[in-house]
Amino acid sequence: MTGRIATLTGPPGSGKTTAGRRAAALLGVDYVSAGELFRAEAAERGLTLAELGRYAEAHPEVDRDLDERMLGLAAPSRLLEGRVTGALLRRRGLPVLYLVVTARDEERYRRLAGRDGLNVAEARARTLAREASERERYRRYYDIDLDAEPADFVVDSTQRPPEAVAEALADFVRAHRGDP
Repeated sequence: MTGRIATLTGPPGSGKTTAGRRAAALLGVDYVSAGELFRAEAAERGLTLAELGRYAEAHPEVDRDLDERMLGLAAPSRLLEGRVTGALLRRRGLPVLYLVVTARDEERYRRLAGRDGLNVAEARARTLAREASERERYRRYYDIDLDAEPADFVVDSTQRPPEAVAEALADFVRAHRGDP
């Protein structure tokens, strides 16, 4: 793949990781997930995802180091999935395809509950706390409001299987990546 750097974002539970992996395979590119790197760091530190998120609120280096790592991996030969990666690349003047996977809130909470072995109410509470923490950190560290960041392409995964979401993402990238 040549041309613009494909980035993928979306709220927790939207299906972006599952669809992103499949889209990367369809495109024949590497897939890198900031969320998976963050989870790996939490495990390395012996913390839960929520605990590392709370720690990051008082220690900006956690997010900044991860974000710099993601930016260092930016290349048209990769699909980068991260909540703030695409916005940061744009601010550095790099050509980006800003892709968003979304889903209705209740569906996201249901998916997260199933993934994490929680009841839906607990998944909802944890997700809302995580989103509030991330929103505050991105504004404080980078002056970025992800809700105001314009997307190049949005796909709702609420009633679509991951394969269909991946196809839609891959089709958009193929059509817009800027290959010569």
